[in-house]
Amino acid sequence: MTDHANPADMRSALRAAAIATAARLAPGHGVPLARHLALLSETEPPPAPRVWTDADAVVLSAYFAARARRDALADGAELLDRYFDNVRLARPATMSSGARSQLYASVGEYSNAIGWPQMGARYGTEALLFADTAGLRYRALSVAALGHALNGEYPSAEAELRDARDLFVANAWPVTETAYVELLARALVASARLDVDALLETARRMSEAQPDDPYASYSSRAIEVMAMMFRGDHGVTRAASRQLLTGGDHHSSHRMIRYFVVGALSEVMVAQGDSEEALAVLSPYESPEGHGICFAMQRSAALLRLGRERELLVATEACVASETDHCLRSLTPLLVRRALALNRIGHPRRARDAMAAALLLIARTGLSATPFLMLPLGETRDLVDAATADHPELAPTLTAFQSAVARVALPDSPHRAPAPAVRFTPTERTLLELLTTPLSLAEIAEERGVSRNTIKSQVRSICLKLGVRGRAEAIALLAEIDARER
Repeated sequence: MTDHANPADMRSALRAAAIATAARLAPGHGVPLARHLALLSETEPPPAPRVWTDADAVVLSAYFAARARRDALADGAELLDRYFDNVRLARPATMSSGARSQLYASVGEYSNAIGWPQMGARYGTEALLFADTAGLRYRALSVAALGHALNGEYPSAEAELRDARDLFVANAWPVTETAYVELLARALVASARLDVDALLETARRMSEAQPDDPYASYSSRAIEVMAMMFRGDHGVTRAASRQLLTGGDHHSSHRMIRYFVVGALSEVMVAQGDSEEALAVLSPYESPEGHGICFAMQRSAALLRLGRERELLVATEACVASETDHCLRSLTPLLVRRALALNRIGHPRRARDAMAAALLLIARTGLSATPFLMLPLGETRDLVDAATADHPELAPTLTAFQSAVARVALPDSPHRAPAPAVRFTPTERTLLELLTTPLSLAEIAEERGVSRNTIKSQVRSICLKLGVRGRAEAIALLAEIDARER
């Protein structure tokens, strides 16, 4: 297509590419052409129609799938908002079940790609509801499985993967039409189970299914890196991760996969005692919507190893505050690490409660061992035991938790660095002195010549820095620190 192509011809070419791509998204009809995916991923999707029809759904399903498969994710969740209102079309529709299923599956695929697995699973489940052919059902199951696996809901993912595989085998579809998202879901479930053999088998299957796709090739190698890490080959994992992140082929890879590799690299750096370097590696990255990859969680392992517990608590506060919107797979290790940090700074009751909350969540989502990855063995084991003793409902899973900790935790540091002094602004230091007096916040505000809301905001800042919940805990902790330093 030249620079002087007629706009009408260009629109016709795009529509033809979209129709051809949509026809091949489910198995049984071949695979989408790479040139069509590239063309659609670089083109602005059409506006929402006044009334949705099958033709509109088919075209848009191709656009969403192309953006997911070619890593064209710059629009993020805003692209969803153009057409949907919380998994419902924002405008009226007169669509067949099949067209609706195809559209929802593509939007689910895109949601997973941008790191929002909660929405990916919901769209995949919605696609399954309307799937009226074996091919559409297989695709919907694969998308839902990836969303559930990314979100740490492993029993749901495993059930969907079984159904998807049964459909694929029963219909004798060619290996080359295996859904990429099905294989990614299998890799995530294998990671949760620390199943190195299953990871390597999945990497092999991905290479076999899509031998000429550079994106699949990159993902296959990344899955092999995960297997190396779980096998304990930290030096090899570090080198292979660096190669994947800096090699020329990273330009033909998916953001989610690159983020997994960054996470693996930081984890092995922590394991090898290079926690400061791990923080430097993680510093450029921000978590995507939904926290399918949570970089605050990734940083917390290094901060814990460095003895920077209060910094860890401040850095992860926003994740805890948005708990209902946070990916469960990355929330559970974050809660475990916060529990360890709270225990270290002298809040054993809160630490046990935080650990119990994490353990209950892990138990309900399939008993993955990965939340304990690269954490100090003795500390983690002791806090798991204490939390379980406080919560009898956890007793049946204690043995599984102890086994998980033993498999993936690190030996305790012989000399843990003390937490650095908390840095307060001059205003905060003045306020701290006043907080130790009997004055109320309103009286302190009057004395300082500011509003009560300003004082409350400053108190919240102090509490965040100290990792405490309120004025009384802040005063008690500072008194304890002062006593230790005398």
